[in-house]
Amino acid sequence: VQLQASGGGLVQAGGSLRLSCAASGRTFSTYIMGWFRQAPGKERKFVAAISYSGGVTSYADSVKGRFTISRDNAKKMVYLQMNSLKSEDTAVYYCVAGSTWDVTTPADFGSWGQGTQITVSS
Repeated sequence: VQLQASGGGLVQAGGSLRLSCAASGRTFSTYIMGWFRQAPGKERKFVAAISYSGGVTSYADSVKGRFTISRDNAKKMVYLQMNSLKSEDTAVYYCVAGSTWDVTTPADFGSWGQGTQITVSS
């Protein structure tokens, strides 16, 4: 599956942004979808994941209660709604696809989008 993320930008602390990820391929609904992020000088970290049907979601502790992941299988889209943004959320965000649930390391996701920059100003 090929992934194309969009929606990044500059936002003030406390603000909101929604990232979108468009997928290509006929088997989108068979993938677990997720988001990772990478801050400057740091490793890529898990942000959120959503199950095949969208019925189950998982979040990193750092974003719980602020971020919401969702998907639309008919449109082959994944979204990340980010509210109450903090300066520490500044990073490049990557849309990912994988086949295994309850995993959070980058190696567990075989498909990656190109990344979109989020900058939160304080």
